[in-house]
Amino acid sequence: TMAHLTQNPADKERFICLYPVYINSKKTLAEEQDPCREGDSLHSSLFSRSAVENPSCAEIRDVLTAAGMNVYMENKMHPREWNRDVQFRGRVRVQLKQEDGSFCQEKFGSRKDVMFYVAEMIPKLKTRTQKSGGGDTSSQQGEGGKKSKKKKK
Repeated sequence: TMAHLTQNPADKERFICLYPVYINSKKTLAEEQDPCREGDSLHSSLFSRSAVENPSCAEIRDVLTAAGMNVYMENKMHPREWNRDVQFRGRVRVQLKQEDGSFCQEKFGSRKDVMFYVAEMIPKLKTRTQKSGGGDTSSQQGEGGKKSKKKKK
């Protein structure tokens, strides 16, 4: 008799799942092309169009919360995420539809829509734009040789 509950799009079990790995530009091609589930073909198609460097669950949550979406985080790992670092842990659940079946927001009609939006917005987050100002360079000063090589490319 639980069936009626799971049919309700406003029920948390029915929220779509977003893992940071779906929009991570740092994933290697080998990982990307591994013929696995439907979620991964979606991941590949997204790759060629837009991706973010090591996105975190918190960033995905912040972007979608700011967009007015009903979002919550879970401490679940993507089955193929080899990196156990806290930064890569977790997934975000997002409510796409209301109880009557209509979309919470017209612009988010599918998981793909949500992913493209997130991939577009995360780089614009204040935490991201501030970091690129000067935080990154100081951490790389110990390896001066490598740095000059990068510039020649």
